[in-house]
Formats: sequence, C-alpha cells, structure tokens
Amino acid sequence: MRYGWFLLPLLLCNLSWGQMNHPKASPFAKVIQEIGLSKITIEYSRPSAKGRTLFGNQPNGEPGLVPNGRIWRVGANESTKITFSTNVLVDGKNLEKGTYALYAFPEEEEWQIVFHNNTTHWGDGRAKYSAKEDALRIGVVPTHKQDFQETFLISFDDIDHNGASIHLNWGTTQIAFPVIFDTKTIMQDQIVEMQSNTPTAQTYYEIARYYQEQGLKLQEALSYVDKAIKLGGDTYYFHRVRSLILGDLQNYEAAIKASNISIKLAEKEDKDEFVRLNKNDIERWKALNQTNR
Repeated sequence: MRYGWFLLPLLLCNLSWGQMNHPKASPFAKVIQEIGLSKITIEYSRPSAKGRTLFGNQPNGEPGLVPNGRIWRVGANESTKITFSTNVLVDGKNLEKGTYALYAFPEEEEWQIVFHNNTTHWGDGRAKYSAKEDALRIGVVPTHKQDFQETFLISFDDIDHNGASIHLNWGTTQIAFPVIFDTKTIMQDQIVEMQSNTPTAQTYYEIARYYQEQGLKLQEALSYVDKAIKLGGDTYYFHRVRSLILGDLQNYEAAIKASNISIKLAEKEDKDEFVRLNKNDIERWKALNQTNR
C-alpha cells in the first residue's frame, strides 16, 4: 500500500507532462487516384477559410493568409506530399516517379507550382527552402469561380486511361494542371509479359478488351478474343467484346451476330444490363449498315 502512495506523485507528474490529443483545425486527408496503370497519392491537411482573405491582399492592403510571391505548402501543417507510382508528364514536362513536397508561389497573374525533392521540411520550409532542390517547376494561370470552396480541396478531374487534371480549390480560386502517363507503353510491356507466362482465356480477353477500349490493333484484338473463346468457352462478356471489335472494324453484320450470342448468354445469367447494352448496339449497327449500303 505504501508503494502505491509513493508512486502517486510520479503518476500525476506524467499526466501533467502528457500532450492532449485534440481535433485539428486543419484535418489530415489522403487521396489516392488510379489513372490507367499508374497511381497518384496526395497527403495534405485541409485548412478552412473562416471568413479570411486567402490569397493576395486584404481590402485594407495588408497581406492575406497566403501573400503573393511567398512560398505556400499547398495546405496546412506539414508540407503536402505527392507521390507518382510511374514516370509522368506534368504540364508537358518530365517528372520521375517518386514522392515530392508540393509547393506553390501564388501571384496575381500566374502561380508557380513546385515539385520539390526535399520532403523533410516542416510546413512550407520557408527558411530552408532552396530552388536548387526543385525537381520541377511549372507556371499555371489561376481561374476564379463563383462557387466558394470553404475548406481547401485537392481533387482530380478529366480522368481517362492516360491522364487527369489535378485541381487545387480554395475560396473562389482554382489552380488546375494536367498529368499524363505513358499507359500504352506500360500496358504493352505487361501484355508481352502476360503472354510469356502461360496465358489463359482471361489473359487474351483482357488484352482484347484493352485494345478495343483504346481503339488499338483491332485485328489483333479480334484474334485475342477468339483465342479467349477457344480456351474458355462461350461467355456473354467474351462475345460482347467480340461484337464491339467487329463493330469498330465496320463489319456490322458480324457484330450483330456476335451481339445476339452475347444476349442469349447474358439472359441465361440474368445480366439485364448487358442485354440492354447489346440491344442498343444492334440498333446502332443496323442503322450504320443501312447507311453504308
């Protein structure tokens, strides 16, 4: 018992020294976006406007929260980190895969967006930042929207297999810049590797589907989907892709036949969506076939 009384002051001291875990004013966020066969990961903290002047000067002439010309961490707390899983073109400029600190230098007419090699700086690293450690710097003209973004947001738009645009939104200010990946080369390398490792019906189907979706090598795509059917048998999705390839090749009568096979197989499995898709394509191909006669 006496040992318990002896330890009590030490316990109280430890409690007084401990740090309280409290809600952050600018909460952490992590956004991951797949683009084709690549991935972008962004980790940042999201401050809110709270009635403050965000960029440039306040009405009284004093600097706003993010003054023009001063480095900004593109968020709050730690510097924002952006990771590219493969090499990328940012606004048409090469950037190697890896993790970078993302900084901005706002100006009235054009912002400078910086991908910085040194990810160890706290916040904006204003005192230690060196342009010599920049991996890439691009100029972006800001746009101004009517909608007000209260809490700072980094998002993606215009996404396809090969790229997207990254948007920085706060208040009425938006910064957007494109990122492009060489998905075709990555995919082609993967196709070669897949075919060298005992390809299955699914392997050939996925190759055929990719070529069809991208409008590439349609004759090869047709041969691949035929291999898939030979190895894997009749499925509604094999014949669905086969019909689309034939339609792209403007062989509309063959496309309609393949689509009808897909419909019958889809009906057996209650795949109503594929039945509707096939029927819509059949009507389209019938009209195109009449036009071409």
